[in-house]
Amino acid sequence: MLLAAGGGRRLGGRPKALLEHRGRPLVEHAVRVLREGGCGPVHVVLGAAADDVRKRAELSGCVLADNPRWEEGMGSSLRTGLASLAGSGADAALVLLVDQPGIGAAAVARVREAGGSATSLVAAAYGGRRGHPVLFGAERWADIARTAAGDRGARDYLKAHQDAITLVECSDVAEAYDIDTVEDLFHLE
Repeated sequence: MLLAAGGGRRLGGRPKALLEHRGRPLVEHAVRVLREGGCGPVHVVLGAAADDVRKRAELSGCVLADNPRWEEGMGSSLRTGLASLAGSGADAALVLLVDQPGIGAAAVARVREAGGSATSLVAAAYGGRRGHPVLFGAERWADIARTAAGDRGARDYLKAHQDAITLVECSDVAEAYDIDTVEDLFHLE
């Protein structure tokens, strides 16, 4: 699942999904990373400029879910994405954020391979510190959706269940920086 609904408030209102990376919208890069990491079908949560994202980005084969409450933060996008997976038969959801282009298919594959059961709770780690992507077994989705709020997403749930998290070191294959401010745009090519 790709969370790509943010409006880029600290980027002057430029939706993160449409930031250009390697000549294409950032959302396309993230979808490709998920697919190359072995994930599918890819569910993409859209919000800010959703119509423009649909027009400008090549998202064929993706399940697109609109978050009408995207301005409330990542928690609402996580809830929207988990709702879109309901009834899909998936055992787990691997969650990637659109604004982390330094995380590639190798990190996604490592996290995916460490989970996969309905009770899994797996996170990439960078120098031993928990980061993204994160994999949630299906049996955890309802509790995660219930606690996901604001820009904290699943942070509170993960903190409460930290003993159950399998950390997978990914610092040798990925960089976990975010594109949050104008100063961060140098990461994009």
